[in-house]
Order: sequence, then structure tokens, then C-alpha cells
Amino acid sequence: MQKITTFLTFKDQAEEALKFYTSVFRNAKAGPIQRRYGDSGPGPKGSFMTGSFEIAGQTFFVLNAGMDFGFAPGISLFVDCPTQEEVDELWDKLSEGGSVQACGWLTDKFGVSWQIVPSVMSKVLADKDPVKVERVMKVMMQMVKLDGPRLQQAYEAA
Repeated sequence: MQKITTFLTFKDQAEEALKFYTSVFRNAKAGPIQRRYGDSGPGPKGSFMTGSFEIAGQTFFVLNAGMDFGFAPGISLFVDCPTQEEVDELWDKLSEGGSVQACGWLTDKFGVSWQIVPSVMSKVLADKDPVKVERVMKVMMQMVKLDGPRLQQAYEAA
């Protein structure tokens, strides 16, 4: 088991979220689930209680808690995307029924915040040339969904 695992608590949508996330990401898979054995806790006997799923080798747990704790954008799931096609695909799927924010951030239909980021960002923001970094930042700050090729162009501009 990994040392630190993301644990997402829902009022009553944990099973739906598990199925959704495993359908969005390639090579994602559902793990074991537990259903309520008795009448203690939220939900009737036999209803979904907790489960796990894996995306890119990272395990996540989900729980139906019976109350809505909500999610806050101060915690987000950062997805490094090597291609613009992956950015586009994940952006479209995860934002459906949710909302989009600036600079590659979105909130999915469950209220979970995501950052969908082209891999080029790590390279260009780590450059020691502050002029290049500033150029990229100016372009990025005008974007909602991040466009890796446009960010690369801004980085390479003379």
C-alpha cells in the first residue's frame, strides 16, 4: 500500500464517482468495494459504503459518509498530460456537469477540483530565464483550458 492515499468523502455519490473516474482515465481500474452489512451508518443495508480505484498507479479511496463535507479548490488533483490530446480529452470529460476556472483548473460534477496541465509547463516554468518564464505566464493567465503548443510558442518566442 502507498504511504499517502487520497481519500474522497461524499454524501452518497461515492460509487458513482468511482465508476466515473475509472471511465475517464485510460488504464484506470476499480478496486474492492464494501457495502453496508447492517443498518448502522448512513444508507440502507447493502448500499455502497467505501471502495477504491487506481489511476496511473495511484490509489484513491471513496466513502459515502451520509453528510456533505464538500470539497474545496485549495486541494486539487494535478494531472500531468504529455499531449494536448490528453489535455483536451480529460478537460472535456471531467468538466462535464462541473465548472471551469482559469489556468487549467476545473471542478467536476462532484465538486472535486482538478488541474489539467500539459507536461510542457514543468519545463518552461523551471527555466532560469525570467523573461521566458514571464512570457509563458502572461499567455497562461489568459487561458482557461491550457494549450500546450501555445505555451511552447510563448516560451520559444524571440
